[in-house]
This record gives sequence, structure tokens and C-alpha cells, in this order.
Amino acid sequence: MLKTISGILKSKEGEIYYQNNLLNNIPAHLIVKAGIAHVPEGRKIFANLSVLENLELGAYLQKNKKEIKKNFDKIFSLFPRLKERKNQSAGTLSGGEQQMLAIGRGLMAQPKLLLLDEPSMGLSPIFVREIFDIIKEINQFGATILLVEQNAHMALSIAHRAYILETGKIVLKGGACDLAKMEEVKNAYLGIS
Repeated sequence: MLKTISGILKSKEGEIYYQNNLLNNIPAHLIVKAGIAHVPEGRKIFANLSVLENLELGAYLQKNKKEIKKNFDKIFSLFPRLKERKNQSAGTLSGGEQQMLAIGRGLMAQPKLLLLDEPSMGLSPIFVREIFDIIKEINQFGATILLVEQNAHMALSIAHRAYILETGKIVLKGGACDLAKMEEVKNAYLGIS
């Protein structure tokens, strides 16, 4: 779904609208220009480039040097570890640090909508909590976040609205707090009986 929204995959049916504009068949770089950034599953950082170079790639559409500097300051404020390791090869970072880098790279595009695909995948519980705290902070800065996450407990704890999908179909939707309280959700997705 996220790959289709961000223009990486072409839709086979249906329509995708963002701010009343049809996104189907629009090239990915124009979707980024429209204000949508995608942080892919599995991080997809450029391992042989430095942390700084990875972040610079996220700002490739930005032209204003002062804005880019301001974005770097914001990213380094959110992720102090990235600042400490800015000249380090991205491939040598821990999994959690690589996820921070992937999110930071997405934020360098100054998105209005940030698509996050499985940000907790493969992370230790400490990093999962840290990443979810940062996601909440990013949302408080004003970015809308579309989060796809298998860790239903963490996702429902920070989301405003939730949609539960099974085999590509929406089976439940509503306020995240309301869904988290439903017995069906507790049993099937949260491991609580």
C-alpha cells in the first residue's frame, strides 16, 4: 500500500488521492515534491555512504541552503546519536540507529505526510520504545504519519485512528483507543485474553 502511495508501485485498481489530487501514475519524485516521504520497510539506507550523506540524499529536492541547515539541526535534535556519528559509514550503525537514519532521511524532505513501513522491525525493545516516542514527537511537530506496523500494541498506543487489515482488506477501523479496548482486537492482535 505504501509503495503504491509513494509511486514505487503502480496501482492495479482504485484511486489514491492526496489533498484532492490523484496520485495514480505520478512519478515518485513528484509525489515527494507534493509533500509525501516514504521510510521503507527494512530501512534501505545507503550503507557505504556516511550518515551525513544519507541525510543529504533526503534533501535532494530542497534548494534553500538555510532550510537544509535548519532541517539538519532538527534531525540532530531528534536523533543526537546521528549527530555523534555523522561522519560514520551508515552500514556500521546498529539496527536502531539505522532506523533513526531512515526516518531522519525521510524528514529531510520536509514532508506533510510521512509514510512509515514497519519501523520497529528487527529492533530491540528499548529501541522500539525510543522509535515510537520519536514518531509521537514528529507528529506533534505537525507532520501527519501513516504507520504500517505489525506491533499492534505499540501502534495503537500512539495512533489517533487505526485500520486493521487482513489479506489487504480493512476488517476494523476507528479510534485507536477504542480498537485497543475491543475484545476481538485484544485476543487476535494484542495477545491479551
